Amino acid sequence: MTRTIVVPRGACDTHIHVYRKGAQTVPDAIAAPEEDDVESYRAVRDALGLTRAVIVQPTAYGTDNSVTADGIVALGRRDTRGVAVVDDSVSEKTLRDLTDSGFCGARFQMLAGGVIPWDQLDTIANRVHDFDWHVQLQMDGHNLPDREAQILSWPGRIVIDHIGKFLEPVEPDHHAFQCLLRLIDTGRVWVKLSAPYEVSRIGEPRYNDVSALAKALVAHAPERMMWASNWPHIMTTPRPDDGKMLELLQDWAPDASLQRRILCENPQKVYGFEPVLADATPA
Repeated sequence: MTRTIVVPRGACDTHIHVYRKGAQTVPDAIAAPEEDDVESYRAVRDALGLTRAVIVQPTAYGTDNSVTADGIVALGRRDTRGVAVVDDSVSEKTLRDLTDSGFCGARFQMLAGGVIPWDQLDTIANRVHDFDWHVQLQMDGHNLPDREAQILSWPGRIVIDHIGKFLEPVEPDHHAFQCLLRLIDTGRVWVKLSAPYEVSRIGEPRYNDVSALAKALVAHAPERMMWASNWPHIMTTPRPDDGKMLELLQDWAPDASLQRRILCENPQKVYGFEPVLADATPA
């Protein structure tokens, strides 16, 4: 794992998953590694010079968020947050308990393996907003125009995964990508710069087709961008090098001040981390 990018103190990885050996999975779960991997991620985090992380509930565990909650404890409550999966029957007590445990968002995974249907999302978005949670959306970016009105109806903050997750990469002038820009322009929508390998048709080392979209997003609204590793890269063979994934940020946002904004300042706002002094010594 190599890196030449200077990582500022307080840098955050905004999208990882953790798993536990023997944990119960939902029927027909797409992927659930049979291993305890929190310590493995800690080693990755430290090697990359990161200090903060957001654990996203895997679809394999459905609405049982206990493994993710334990991961928050293991990595440290001060510098770790969680994004839960809940359905529209979730109780206020459960939401309160999850909030106290470090959760601050609800995951809407609308691709294969997702366990929450579209017709529940509006109710969930309103329920979790009462606890100052955001919603995190993953879907095929091609379908954003069809869902634009519904997405805009949700209150509060919205985070969109993986550069919009266009399952067939598009050009920046494509109408669906322009819809993503419109959503960002509301001031309530953030995008994770992550996982180009999942959809790129060009592939390594630069994923130029997806990187063109990442660069356009940074140019359009750097104050709405965040970086993520998507560790441990489930169902991806061979697994991408995490250091190289971080290095891509130098292509997407060449200026060090932009990198600080994307790695530190924006996640600080979305996830409620304590501020880090801008002149802190780099990690």
